[in-house]
Amino acid sequence: MTEPAPPSQRAAISFVLVTVLLDMLAMSIIIPVLPRLVLQFSLNDTAAAAGVLGVFGTAFNLMQFLFSPLIGALSDRLGRRPVILMSNFGLGLDYVLMALAPGIALLFVGRLISGITAASHSTAGAYIADVSPPERRAAGFGLISVAFGVGFVLGPALGGLLGGFDPRLPFWVAAGLSLVNGVYGLFVLPESLPRARRSKLAWRRVNPLASFVLLARQRRLLGIGAVLFLFALAQQSLLSVFVLHGTYRYHWPASTVGLALAGFGVCAAVTGGLLVRPAVRWFGERRTMLVGLACAALGFIAFAAADDPLLAWLGLPVLSLMGLVGPAARAIMTQLVPPTEQGRLQGANSSIMSVAGLAGPGLFTAVFAVAVGNNAAWHLPGAPYYLAAAIMAAALLTTLFAVRTGRS
Repeated sequence: MTEPAPPSQRAAISFVLVTVLLDMLAMSIIIPVLPRLVLQFSLNDTAAAAGVLGVFGTAFNLMQFLFSPLIGALSDRLGRRPVILMSNFGLGLDYVLMALAPGIALLFVGRLISGITAASHSTAGAYIADVSPPERRAAGFGLISVAFGVGFVLGPALGGLLGGFDPRLPFWVAAGLSLVNGVYGLFVLPESLPRARRSKLAWRRVNPLASFVLLARQRRLLGIGAVLFLFALAQQSLLSVFVLHGTYRYHWPASTVGLALAGFGVCAAVTGGLLVRPAVRWFGERRTMLVGLACAALGFIAFAAADDPLLAWLGLPVLSLMGLVGPAARAIMTQLVPPTEQGRLQGANSSIMSVAGLAGPGLFTAVFAVAVGNNAAWHLPGAPYYLAAAIMAAALLTTLFAVRTGRS
């Protein structure tokens, strides 16, 4: 039987989870107001504002892709504590910059910096891997998923409420949350990576493309990396067309769309917090991945086929079981690399997510546009979600044939 973690370790893990939650909260709190600011700066030209927001989203994910390996490698060299704290303070100061931005140019610079500082999520994952025994890592990564889910649920709601007073107020609140958490971390966050286990910083290892060399070293790592890419790509359908789809197909007002997203976030938090650990204990990591991917494919099919909005609502809890996949996959991966490369591994994982973030929005919005356009040969508003289901099915097949574990 595994001994419970000491109180100091539990406090440190709690801080890391709070950091992830606040990072997600700070990022999502501006979702309702960033388009309003861009629209204001674009002289209320909706088409121009949409183009600017597309560039903003691509730039954010590009910064994640470029800097995640560097930040992961820095945490392997300097330790997790300084990288996590620098991220908190950097993100806080960045939101101050965005709150004061007089025009699109400075706001764009702020989004670039946000993409860099938010890349510390890879270090949070490495911290969990440092302080957790292998059998507990999936549960730890599940808690990170909970933090993401809670932040995603609370952020847009709080941002909408604060934005009703002033569209810049959410930026100030996001800045305050990040800075306060950074100050708190100065007192409670110990270092998790001993000096003896730190690695030298080689610039060839922080090349964002070279970071995939780590995954290519082992067939299992490469297979899981492919699964995570397909998984993240399919998830982009929710981020890219959920609002458009709900508005077009079900005539949902903004409040209903927000409620649906919040409901999905709650279900995802429950999956990460309550289901990952028993699932891994009962099935093992690989079978847990298979269950999550199968549920994700079925959930996307149900959502795509649902002409009745009630059926769409019922499909969301099934879809949220995709939250089983990431923690189980990352737990396997941490067992395949030495302690000196955990940060680099998490950086490579973040790069995978960023590449999916670069490819997904254009793919799914284009499919949706074709499926509902006036010249569509077959009117099919659920087409993006059928595509997402097919991608999840491909990830499931990849897991079956390319992923093996001792507890499969």
